[in-house]
Amino acid sequence: MRNIRRGSWLAGAVLAAAASMASAAAAAAPPHNLILFVADGLRSRVVTPETAPAMAAVRAQGVDFQNSHSLFPTVTTPNASAIATGHLLGDTGDFGNVLYVGAPFPPPFGAAVVPVEDDVSLGLLNQRFGGNFIGRPSLLKAARAKGYATAVVGKLGPAAIQDLTAGGDAQAIIVDDGTGSPDGPPLPADVRAAIKAAGLATSAPDRGLNSWPGAYNMPGVQVANVDQQAWFAKVATQVLLPRFKAQGKPFVLVFWSRDPDGTQHNQGDSLNALVPGINGPTSMAAIRNASDNLAALRAALKDLGLEADTDIVVTADHGFSTLSHEADSGSAAHPYPDVKPGFAPPGFLAIDLGAALRLPVMDPAGFEIRPDKGQHPRSGAYLGADPSAPQVVITANGGADLIYLPGEARRELAGRLVTALSELSYVSAIFLDDALGPAPGALPMSAVGLTGASRTPRPAIVVSFKSFATGCPDPELCGVDIADNELSEGEGIHGSFGRQDTHNFMAAAGPDFRQGFVDPAPVSNADLAPTLAKILGFELDGAGSTGRVLAEALRDGPPPGPITPLEEASAPTAGGFRTVLKSQVYEGRRYYDAAGMPGRTLGLDSKP
Repeated sequence: MRNIRRGSWLAGAVLAAAASMASAAAAAAPPHNLILFVADGLRSRVVTPETAPAMAAVRAQGVDFQNSHSLFPTVTTPNASAIATGHLLGDTGDFGNVLYVGAPFPPPFGAAVVPVEDDVSLGLLNQRFGGNFIGRPSLLKAARAKGYATAVVGKLGPAAIQDLTAGGDAQAIIVDDGTGSPDGPPLPADVRAAIKAAGLATSAPDRGLNSWPGAYNMPGVQVANVDQQAWFAKVATQVLLPRFKAQGKPFVLVFWSRDPDGTQHNQGDSLNALVPGINGPTSMAAIRNASDNLAALRAALKDLGLEADTDIVVTADHGFSTLSHEADSGSAAHPYPDVKPGFAPPGFLAIDLGAALRLPVMDPAGFEIRPDKGQHPRSGAYLGADPSAPQVVITANGGADLIYLPGEARRELAGRLVTALSELSYVSAIFLDDALGPAPGALPMSAVGLTGASRTPRPAIVVSFKSFATGCPDPELCGVDIADNELSEGEGIHGSFGRQDTHNFMAAAGPDFRQGFVDPAPVSNADLAPTLAKILGFELDGAGSTGRVLAEALRDGPPPGPITPLEEASAPTAGGFRTVLKSQVYEGRRYYDAAGMPGRTLGLDSKP
C-alpha cells in the first residue's frame, strides 16, 4: 500500500511538473497574428472551390462554421458593430445602415435621418453620443493596448467602425474609400510615404463603372469592384504586412472587402427579372474578386514567412437576396418617373402607413411628399404635419425598416402601427419595443437582442419584409426580398429575417484553430470578437449582451455541446397575422435563424 501511494505521489508530481512546464512554454511562446477578412454579403452556400477557391480552402483546411448567423437587421453596419465589439445590437445601438438620431445633424446632412456608411456621419455620431456612439471598446483598440500592431483596410463605414475611436491615436491605421481625401481617415506620415514608395497612389481609387446601379429601365454594372479592391489588397500586402514584420510585433489586420456586396447590389444581369438575380456572371465575378483578395493576403503571408504564425478568420456580415418591388402596396397605384409602372416605389412603407394613420408623409428635409404627384421617399420619411416634431420616423434599410416614435402617446400610436403593419401583405415580422407592448402580431424586441444599453435612439418597431425563393434546388441561393430601397427589381438586397439573409459565410484556419473540423454549433458575428480576444490573450468588456468564445473550434477545445431548437410566436391579430421566431440555444445564447409570418419567410419552415 505504501509503495502504491508513493507511486501515485510521484506520478502526480511528474504530471504537475509537466503541466507547469507546458504552461510556462505557452506563456513564453510569441503570440500569433490575426487576419480577419470580411467578405461583405457572401452567402454561406455559394462558396465552392470553383466559385471562391480561397474561401473554400480556409473552410476545408480549418473550421467550417456551417451553422453561422448574421444579426438582424441583416445589414452591414449593425453587424460591423457586433464584429468590432462582440456585443448584440441592443448594446451597440447600431440598428441599421440608416438611423434616426433625434436632433438634425449639421450639413452636409441637415436632417435627423443619416447614413452610417460614411466617415463624416460616424464622426458626428461619436460627437453626439459620448465620443463613441457604439459605447463599447473594440477588439482593435484592446489589441493595441496589449502591444499588437493593428490596421483596417477596406469598405467605407464598416472599416472605421472596427476602430471607431482611433482618432488621435498615432498607432491606429485605417485605409478606406476616403483615404487621401479631406474627410477621410488620416494616415500616419510614414505609412503614407510607404504607400508612395511602393508605387501606389496615396488616395484610394473610386469604384469606377462598378458604382453605377442603373435605373428601372437601364441595367446596372457588369464589372466587379476589381480596381479599387486591388489597391486595397496591394496596400495590405506590399505596405502593411511588410511593416508589421519589420516592427517585430504581433499584428491584427482587418480587411473588409466591399465585394461581393457592392457588385451584387448594382449588378445589371437581371434588370426587372428575379432570375438569374444575384446568381448571374457579374455577381459570380464579385465573389471571385473577394476570394482573389484573400488569396493575395495568404500568399503575402507565405512570402514573408508569417503564414505558420497567423490565424485567418473569414466572415460575412450578412447573406444576400434578389430584390423585388412587387409589393401589394397602395403606393404602386401611382406613377413615378423613376419606378417601373406597377411596382412599389422606394418608401412604400411610409406611404402605406401614412395612408393607414391618415398622416401626411414628409421628407426629413421638411417638404411634403405627394405620391399622387409622382413623389416618394428615399432613405427615410416622417409622418405628421410638422417635420420639426414628427409623430413617426421611418428609416429604410432594405429588407427591414426601423420605425421610431419620438413624440407623445407612443404606446397608443405603437398599437395602431402594429395593427396597420399586420394588414400589409408584404410585412413578414414585427418586433415591438418591450416598453410599448405586448401587442398581437408582434414579438418583443428583446427576443432578438435589440434592447440593451444603446446610446442612440432605439426604434419602437422593427419590421422585416416578405421573402421567398424562385424555385431553385437550394432556396437559400435564390432567395428574394421585398425591399424598401432605391435599387431596381432584380438587383441585390438584404436585411430581412429570412434564412438566406441570416446565413452568412464563416470559416477559420491557422495555429489556434482545429484542422478539417465542421462545427455543428450555432455561431454568429457577435462571437468573433470574444473568440479572437481569447486567442490574442486578453478579454473584452463582457457587460451586457455579448457573444461567446467559440471554444469548440479552437485547437484542443472541448467537443461541441447540445443544441436546443426554440420556436416562439406572438399572439395572432384578429386577421390571423403572427410573428414566429425560430432560433437555436447554445451555451445559454440564442442564435436567430428566421422570423416572420409563416408562408412569408424563407427558411422559417426548414430544419436548422
